[in-house]
Amino acid sequence: MTLSDTNIARSPASSWRERLSAYARLTRINRPIGIFLLMWPALWALWLAGAGQPPWGVVVIFLGGGVLMRSAGCAINDFADRDFDAHVARTRARPLAVGDVTPREALAVFVVLSLLAFGLVLMLNWQTIAMSVVALLLAAIYPFMKRFTHMPQLFLGAAFGWAIPMAFTAITGSVPGFAWLLFATALIWALIYDTQYAMVDREDDLKIGVKSTAILFGRHDLAVIAVLQVAMLLLLVVIGVWAGLGAAYFGGVAVAGGLFAYQQYLTRRREPAACFKAFLNNNYFGMAIFIGLVLDYALTV
Repeated sequence: MTLSDTNIARSPASSWRERLSAYARLTRINRPIGIFLLMWPALWALWLAGAGQPPWGVVVIFLGGGVLMRSAGCAINDFADRDFDAHVARTRARPLAVGDVTPREALAVFVVLSLLAFGLVLMLNWQTIAMSVVALLLAAIYPFMKRFTHMPQLFLGAAFGWAIPMAFTAITGSVPGFAWLLFATALIWALIYDTQYAMVDREDDLKIGVKSTAILFGRHDLAVIAVLQVAMLLLLVVIGVWAGLGAAYFGGVAVAGGLFAYQQYLTRRREPAACFKAFLNNNYFGMAIFIGLVLDYALTV
């Protein structure tokens, strides 16, 4: 056997490890920020719907379903962006862009993970099962929206925020008014953090013709984000009053407001690395609201 033959020959185990590694990169398991941004609104809703004591079985189902659907969303996103990612500095090393995964494989990963998530939902009531169909449709269409609208973030927010009415339906069988208000905050939040994310790629997106709120808002981007941040905080206060929450929750909202101010500071010069750091900081924003909720219910039991 020649040296070239040795380089070419691969064991089946090595080949499978390479495929699994490519699928892991496709679904961004190594970058869990998307999971966090999906799960915080779901956890807010679960704690509100369960008055601080949601059924743990339901919580586990939502956590598992969230991980699966975020991973499925990454696969369909890369399928949708397969002709663009190679031209963007941040995404040119993605598995589809470099040929480590084929478009057909990406679609198969999306379908398999979506079916697994649906299998988890089947353990919940029929209302939640019916609502999960909407969640799947939103996850499937969002990645293609940047071709048609400068505000694809609204579809992202709807896809991530749909866990809110699902959580209330799973626990209480209905969706109260403040739950829809919480869904509205999820839409606004996606506009905030995904605009910060899009600011990283703005120059590349302008060259290849991809639409985003960062391009739509232009030089007014930071001002618009600030308005959205204030609106979201006000809605969170209204929700707290509506739901009869106490000081610990409002303390969490205050901490979250401080984090929004920090994000404004980070993005003040619109440097891509700083904008990405501001985007990542939203994980702590979601955590602050959740900790406030948990403490508030714990202190009132």
